[in-house]
Amino acid sequence: MFDLFRIGFLTVTFTDLVDIAIVTFIIYKLYTLLKGTIAAQIFMGLMIILLLSFAAQAANLKALSWLLKLVTDIWVIAFVILFQPEIRRLLVIVARNPFFRLFVRADSPQAAQILAEAAFELSQRQHGALIVVVKSTGIRGYAETGEIMNARLSSALLGSIFFPRSPLHDGAVIVKNETIEAARCTLPLSNTTVVNDEHLGMRHRAGLGISEQADVLSIIVSEETGSISLAEDGQLSKGLSKDALKNRLGRAIRNPAAKGWRGVLEQIFKS
Repeated sequence: MFDLFRIGFLTVTFTDLVDIAIVTFIIYKLYTLLKGTIAAQIFMGLMIILLLSFAAQAANLKALSWLLKLVTDIWVIAFVILFQPEIRRLLVIVARNPFFRLFVRADSPQAAQILAEAAFELSQRQHGALIVVVKSTGIRGYAETGEIMNARLSSALLGSIFFPRSPLHDGAVIVKNETIEAARCTLPLSNTTVVNDEHLGMRHRAGLGISEQADVLSIIVSEETGSISLAEDGQLSKGLSKDALKNRLGRAIRNPAAKGWRGVLEQIFKS
């Protein structure tokens, strides 16, 4: 690769500029994702230490370089341990990016129809239900907390599972690729307890909590009112009709590749 210019003893090439631009973009995106949290302040401190370490190596200050490298290694370990929720949130956001979903099999429109019909029938009978629909990466750890089924998705089977006297009705059902992976699963509870001045029950908090930590949809049917809610990306929509739920499910589980590369790139680089 040809040289562009020199800064003292350093020779800068076009590859170096591309490398610097990519690293700068990654650091900027990381900071914007962590902005507003304590982790952002620690992240900036880590960046300052890394810059000082680079400068010390360039100036051939061996003792200072060794000391800064030691501090950096300890800082990185402490960052990972102390800020697991923020790092997990970052990884979830990356997994939700349309670019990565190009390589993930999408559920067929029939799955949205079956889920909407099942939720509507459960709503009519006021049978409480919590159905988690996996969109990209699986949630095997949560599936293993329940009873593994690996059964074909059907409205009748979901109705049987959530029948009040069924031994599997208490807990969540996990659905992936038109398959009911498991039933009676335990999910993490969201710290959010009130939405639109309404207090959330355990079922709604569990559905909202898993949507905050994984790339999934949570269909919640209230046992008290029969209302249908949908949780996605940590946001809860309540009082959905059968058609509204079907449309939301259809849009969410459709393969983003159908939008074309232009739409994918816009999603990746939007701020």
